[in-house]
This record gives sequence, structure tokens and C-alpha cells, in this order.
Amino acid sequence: MSDRKLLSFPYIIWMIGFTIIPLALIFVFGLTDRSGAFTFENVAAIARADHAKALGLSLALSSISTLICLLLAFPLSMILRGKKLGSASFVVFIFILPMWMNFLLRTLAWQTLLEKNGVINGFLTALHLKNIAIINTPGAIVLGMVYNFLPFMILPIYNTMSKIDDSIIEAARDLGANFGQTLLRIWLPLSVPGIVSGITMVFVPALTTFVISNILGGSKILLIGNVIEEEFTKASNWNLGSGLSIVMMIFILISMSVIAKYDKNGEGAAF
Repeated sequence: MSDRKLLSFPYIIWMIGFTIIPLALIFVFGLTDRSGAFTFENVAAIARADHAKALGLSLALSSISTLICLLLAFPLSMILRGKKLGSASFVVFIFILPMWMNFLLRTLAWQTLLEKNGVINGFLTALHLKNIAIINTPGAIVLGMVYNFLPFMILPIYNTMSKIDDSIIEAARDLGANFGQTLLRIWLPLSVPGIVSGITMVFVPALTTFVISNILGGSKILLIGNVIEEEFTKASNWNLGSGLSIVMMIFILISMSVIAKYDKNGEGAAF
């Protein structure tokens, strides 16, 4: 056996132990009841009024967060591409820097900023301005999603834009194209792989998150991630929790198929 095949064994063992086996268990629990009998009831439970409401709210908030991230990331990526390599790399580093801190701590920091007697309201009070009541609202959850997932939108779009040849942009200008025409006919089409990759990298974790909604929503706003988490931890109903997780996995598979269709060469890869 070649040395390369031997080197692949640790990766294969890791994938089997931490990916394949857990996924298999999810399907086993999700497609059986407490007695072990085969059933589709756990998957079909997504159609229940409370679960459908949580899924609908999750889809709405994750879609809004993804759109905001795209609107922020696209122009920023254009600005970074136009800068010199050193300064652009520094700005990208600034956006990545918060990711070095624990996800939970970053979200708790926003809770401290947004709460009723938090830093922001304290500052507004000192200026004799009206306080804001954003904590424990969908707006706070969207803000938390945008803050935590924005780098995942910036990196793939910037990576794709950095590969666009300057001569293409210059040729468009020489032919009389204004900024709007260049944006719509050059920048957007050539940035599609990065945009698709960024949308997927933001939408999927935003759709399945439960930590952000727990902290910034005060456990009052239930997303589908919260419902699944409660089924596993509080209700100890692993069968129902796994069934709902299978539904979420379907959304992830759809997202992966979209990436495979529009980013065949991996041009939108962030790393």
C-alpha cells in the first residue's frame, strides 16, 4: 500500500467517526419512533402549526440577514479589490479578527450592548436621547446574524473579484460603459460564484442557529433551531428532534446543489 493511502487513514477515520456515524444516527432516530418502529411522523411533524411557524420565521430572518450581508459585502469587496494588496489584506484581517473570539462571547457582547440598561442605551441616556428597545426582538436576532456571518459573505465575494482581470474593466470603460453598466454587465456576472457561495455560507448557519435567538431573542422568539435544540435537551425526544433535523439537512443539500451548479470550479471558495 502506498504512503499516500496510509496518510489518508486518519482523515477517513475522522470522517467515519464524526460525520458518517452521527448522520446515520440522525436518520435512524428520525425515521423511527420511541419503540424503534419505522415511521415518517417525525419528519412530517415539520407541518405542525408550531413547527411550521418556527420554520417560516427562521426562513424569513435568515433570508433578511443574508440579503443585508450581501448588500454590505458586495460594495465592500469592490472597494477592497481596488486597494493595494497590503491595505486590502489588512481590512480583510479586521473583518476576520472577531471570528478568533468565541461565537458565544461575540453574541453575549451584543446582548450587553443592546439590553435595556446596556451600553448603547446608557450612551443615549447621557445624550438625553430616547432609548431603543431592540433586545428580545427579531431585529436583534437579525443584527446578531449579520454581525456573526458577514465575514462569510465578504471572503468568497472578495476572493472571486480579486480574480477578475483589470483589462476587462478597462475595456468596458474604453467602450463607453458607465459605472452602472459596468456593474451590471461585468462585476455582477463575474462575481456570481462568490455571491452564490457567500449566500450559502450565510443562509445555512443563519437558518439553523439557536444560540443567537436564545441570547438576543431572550428565548421568546423560537426559530426552528431552537425547536430542535429543545427536543434534544429539554424534551429528550431524540426521535422528533432527529426528524426535524432531517428536514433541515434537506435545505442544506439544496444549498450544496446550488453551489455545485453555479460554482463548478470552486471559484467562490473563501479559503
